Order: sequence, then C-alpha cells, then structure tokens
Amino acid sequence: MIDITLQNFEAELIIASQQRPVLLDIWAPWCGPCRTLGPVLEKLETAYAGRFTLAKLNSDEVPEIATQLSQMFGVRSIPFCVMFAGGQPVDGFVGAIPEAQIREFLDKHVPAGEALEAEADLAEAEGLLADGDLEAALGKLAHAVQTDPVNDNARFDYVKALLELGLVGEAREAFAPVAAKAADALVPAPRLAALAVWLKACEAAASADPAALQAAIAANKRDFEARYAWAQVHLAGQRFTEAMDELLEIIMRDKAWNGEAARKAYVAILELLAKPAPKPAAEAKTGTLEIAGKAAVVHSDPLIDQYRRKLSMALF
Repeated sequence: MIDITLQNFEAELIIASQQRPVLLDIWAPWCGPCRTLGPVLEKLETAYAGRFTLAKLNSDEVPEIATQLSQMFGVRSIPFCVMFAGGQPVDGFVGAIPEAQIREFLDKHVPAGEALEAEADLAEAEGLLADGDLEAALGKLAHAVQTDPVNDNARFDYVKALLELGLVGEAREAFAPVAAKAADALVPAPRLAALAVWLKACEAAASADPAALQAAIAANKRDFEARYAWAQVHLAGQRFTEAMDELLEIIMRDKAWNGEAARKAYVAILELLAKPAPKPAAEAKTGTLEIAGKAAVVHSDPLIDQYRRKLSMALF
C-alpha cells in the first residue's frame, strides 16, 4: 500500500499502473465508511498477492487530485475507489461495498496469477534478448507460454526465438495452437500471421537449391516463382533486407502476382522487424483527466521506415 501525494502521483499512480493495475482509495479521516472500507482493501491487496497495488489518497490533504477524479466520474461522496490501468483511470466504485462485490470489481481488471507470472517471464526474457542471451531468454519464454498459453506476445517471442536458433520443428509445434488465429482474416493478428510466413519460408528453404534459383532468375528476371523462392531462402537465413529486395522486384513488375503473395510476405517481414506497439491507454468514460500520463512515443526504425517507403513507391 502506498500514499499518493502531489509529488509522487505520476510515478506511483500513472506510470506504475502501466505495469500493473493500481486501485486508488480516496478517503478522509472523518469518513466512517472510509474507515470500514480501508481494512477490507488492505486485506484484498494481500490476498491478490501482488496482482494489483493499493494506493490511498487523503482527499483533505490532496484535494486537487480527488476533485478532478470526482468531477470526471460524477461522484460527490467518499469513499470513492478508482482503478488505474495503462496509465489511465478506467473504472470505479463508490461506498463501502461488501468484499464479494469488491472482488468482482477487481476480477474485471486484475490479471490472473498465471498471466502476471507470464508477464514477469516475458519482461525478463526481453532483457535477456537485449543482452544477446537468446538461449536463456528461450527458457523464460517457454515458461511464459506454458504458464499463460493465451499470451500472444509471449508466444510470438518464443516462436521467433526458436526460429532464430534454427529450431524449425520446435517452432512449428509451438506455433500450432495459434495457427488458426494467424490465418483468420476476419480478426487480424498481423504478428502471428508474420510468423506463419517465416515458418513457411524456413520449411520451403530446406528443400531449395540456391544455385538453381539464382540461375533461373539470371536467365529470366520475370521468373517470379524462382525469385519468390529465393526470397524465402533469404528469409529462412534471417537475411531480411535481402528477402525484401527480392520481393520488391516482384511487386514492381507484377503487384498482383499469385494473389499479392510478394506484398504480403514483404509486409510480414516488416512486422517481424518491428517492435510491438505499446498498449494504448484506456479511455476514461467521461471527461479528460489533467493528471493523465504522457502518451507513449513509438521511436521509428530508419531501416523499417526506408523499406516502408520503398513498398509505398512500388505500389503507388
């Protein structure tokens, strides 16, 4: 449990809620229902074992924040609890409601224990990947997928790590549970679809004859079958820019070839190279909160920007 002040609200409430949900209890020393609710919330913070953080705000001492939140949600009484997630207030309740109702409220916003454990593994794996320790990261990612099978970010990183290590069979097995989702055009999952393209390229490259493919392309620049297969060989070898260069040659000559296979593969490679977009901050139900955290900034990658421009020029 932490006490929120004007000095720490950004760090302990806005920024902290981007990592795990924070339940803010707005109370006052003179409020009887507040004294009833407080111990229940503290008990639940312990019971939920770190799945959310309880924060307390004395409305008499920090009226600026209390007033803004009350006006935003149209609330005029305390105790008033506000759930923060993704750096924004997303829901709330008023009064010293029963513990069972509070649990129902928490369960709508607080991740399950398995999901929280998987996220911790994923965060640690990302650090290991940044340090170049791919094999250690692989163990963390495998545990994350096992702990929370529906965590698509963990599965993406796990399959990607397997492919980077050349473990194509293991990657296909790990990808199998989301293969249908990756192929579902009605509910796009571009990162998973990109993995499907990479997996297919790795499997196709295993039986390809690079010398024969290069000879075919040299003899006929419009031999798109050979050029596409050569792009797959590059992709399987993690020569991503070389793969995109070959695909671009097809796109410039025949955009619609084979159901736009070249464009789709090109876009998939861009997706593989791009970092995942940060989670969007949840929008509050009404009004605008002045103390809202800063919007996440996505830093562009010069290489990705360059190849996006190339694709745009080829298409238009």
